[in-house]
Amino acid sequence: MFDVFGSVKGLLKVDSVCIDNNVFRLHYKATVIILIAFSLLVTSRQYIGDPIDCITDEIPLHVMDTYCWIYSTFTIPNRMGGRIGHDVVQPGVANHAGEEIKYHKYYQWVCFVLFFQAILFYVPRYLWKTWEGGRIKMLVLDLNCPLVNEECKTDRKKLLVDYFSTNLHTQNFYAIRFFICEILNFINVVGQIYFMDFFLDGEFTTYGSDVVKFTEMEPEDRGDPMSRVFPKVTKCTFHKFGPSGTVQKFDGLCVLPLNIVNEKIYVFLWFWFVLLSIVTGISLLYRAATVLGPQIRMYLLRARSRLAPHNEIETISRKCQIGDWFVLYQLGKNIDPLIYKELVADLAKKLDGKETV
Repeated sequence: MFDVFGSVKGLLKVDSVCIDNNVFRLHYKATVIILIAFSLLVTSRQYIGDPIDCITDEIPLHVMDTYCWIYSTFTIPNRMGGRIGHDVVQPGVANHAGEEIKYHKYYQWVCFVLFFQAILFYVPRYLWKTWEGGRIKMLVLDLNCPLVNEECKTDRKKLLVDYFSTNLHTQNFYAIRFFICEILNFINVVGQIYFMDFFLDGEFTTYGSDVVKFTEMEPEDRGDPMSRVFPKVTKCTFHKFGPSGTVQKFDGLCVLPLNIVNEKIYVFLWFWFVLLSIVTGISLLYRAATVLGPQIRMYLLRARSRLAPHNEIETISRKCQIGDWFVLYQLGKNIDPLIYKELVADLAKKLDGKETV
């Protein structure tokens, strides 16, 4: 059985070796934790509390509640406005004879959809961990600790220098697979915005902006977009046979307290997904610049190894292709800065054709 709490605990754990970047972690750590937390919140309200309460005189209340929860409730889009208590009972709740009605079926599925979205956000991370195969952890060789025996440190640095010189220009595919996972992150977050728009009957793409506009409007002009997407009071029609065998229709009013939670969740998710899309898009532009610009890679490597002389960085940048640079840059995130400076010096000498004494 899938251990949700164990998985969340694993996501909260700080990795001993960094194999990605901050934007990547926003997807598989922050977003996955947010979605799972919201899924658990909705699940607790939906299956432990009372997600729907319906009012009718002729049908037993527990029967009406169960029926309306299973077969969904509806509102009248044309009657979302008007004065409550005068023109309408509640926004979207009025006499529906001859009116277009809109059924709200999605609220039963919110907890499952949120959990499914969390899985999708973890897929690029799972792919990268599989493809990466522990290479960075193997190369770090405990050099992330500053207190390393001098002889041991020298041996491990030599192993790294030998690794780079032996595998020079053969690590491009390693880097490309990481870049593919970054692209998948962007496709996933943008795709999920449209998936939620489909799930909410075309209401999600403008949901957050509509809520912001709603807060800035005058009270008498307001049409609450949250009540339109997640109505708190709806209608439900129950049919049964009467004493004479004819079909009788009974209308009921249903209160959906769960939608108070749902509307706030999706407002937050709108802003989070839009922000995440923008940040991920910017990171892809940055990635394209590093792939296409050797000079940019040199500046980034110089920033990563600030203690190393510029001429050594230039030597390495001149000799390395994108894959070699990427592995060396990732090592810089994990190795102690002083040891990394020495590694860069040894590697520059090796690549420049000078053996370390």
